Amino acid sequence: MVVAEELFRSALHLTSPWVISSLRFGEGERKLEIWIDFLEGAKFPCPVCNSLDCGVHDTTSRTWRHLDFFEHQTLIHARIPRIECPECGVKQVNVPWARERSGFTLLMEALIVFFATTMQISQISEKLNIPDKKIWRIVAYHVQGALKRADYSNVKCIGLDETSRKKGHQYITVFADLLSGSIIHICSGKDSSVLKSFSDSLKDHNAKPTQIITFCSDMSPAFIRGIFEEFPHSSIVFDKFHVMKLVNEAVDEVRRMEQQRNRILKNTRYIWLKNPSSLTQKQTSILGSLQDMNLKTSRAYNLKLSLQMFWNMEDCESAEAYFKKWYFWATHSQLPAIVKVAKTLKEHWNGIINYFEDHFSNGLLEGLNSMIQALKANARGYRNDENFMTMIYLRHGQLKINLPT
Repeated sequence: MVVAEELFRSALHLTSPWVISSLRFGEGERKLEIWIDFLEGAKFPCPVCNSLDCGVHDTTSRTWRHLDFFEHQTLIHARIPRIECPECGVKQVNVPWARERSGFTLLMEALIVFFATTMQISQISEKLNIPDKKIWRIVAYHVQGALKRADYSNVKCIGLDETSRKKGHQYITVFADLLSGSIIHICSGKDSSVLKSFSDSLKDHNAKPTQIITFCSDMSPAFIRGIFEEFPHSSIVFDKFHVMKLVNEAVDEVRRMEQQRNRILKNTRYIWLKNPSSLTQKQTSILGSLQDMNLKTSRAYNLKLSLQMFWNMEDCESAEAYFKKWYFWATHSQLPAIVKVAKTLKEHWNGIINYFEDHFSNGLLEGLNSMIQALKANARGYRNDENFMTMIYLRHGQLKINLPT
């Protein structure tokens, strides 16, 4: 038994005055219980002022769930002393194997957080026989701790985009550092107040709003207003993916209107929305035959392809000259949906031309958005925004979580 006690003392990283007083192995119960005590006459440092050699005032008994031992649930029991500090009064000491107010050892919490990086919380709950609410509290505690330690002093270029949490127009907004690729802030909603939330977050992480030089976003009026109000010295780049999305929506509107009179366009939606290089051989053949028919949809599609060439311009001057020609073609196309989107782009011209300064885009966030939606689908949704955001940070925030190994 002495050998076993020494083995567990080493595994738990116990040092004097902590000792293992006894072990009980319940084969029928599939449970291992470990009792920890401290040496008689031991003195402890004050957990508040760190004064040494404080005498024990009294003790209280606590129990913690530890890592399973060969599929046996392991519990640690201990007498926890309260010391009498001459400066701070009576205080409970901190134990080396668990954090304050937790019912789990640090190693157990480390295992739970490790599992959460790849497993659903419900799966962890079933595997470890722990209520999911307790698991959420552990994961959230360590994620929030890592967020508090994060330093954003070098952050300069931000991409932001909204993503849905569940049906019913419930959204969260995600902010990412375009240079490092890490998610640095998430908040509920998609109105202008999310920029105030981000500004406050910067101040809490060794950063200032004035250090942000560029935002990359869609043409959301709420985002634009929030950036102008909270980050007046920053420039805005309207993401090319969202620009082309607007044009694609205009092309599809032309197709839907024309389809009412020309049934040959039925079931051709994705042919017009895809890039030519992404079409299958059959779709390419269908597109070729449709383009020979002088369709309005075909004209709208050609204007979309022409605008795609705009993003290949080498500098602002050539880009501006190209857009002026495209704008003339689009506004004289006699296609209301195309005319409307062309005027929208002109109204947002400054944000569009800014792309050619640094070529920032929200491609990173588009990819993250896909992974976030996959995360939501695999979990079959989340109970609240806090759980959803916690899991996004854990999986995609590149956080440095300090956990024992």
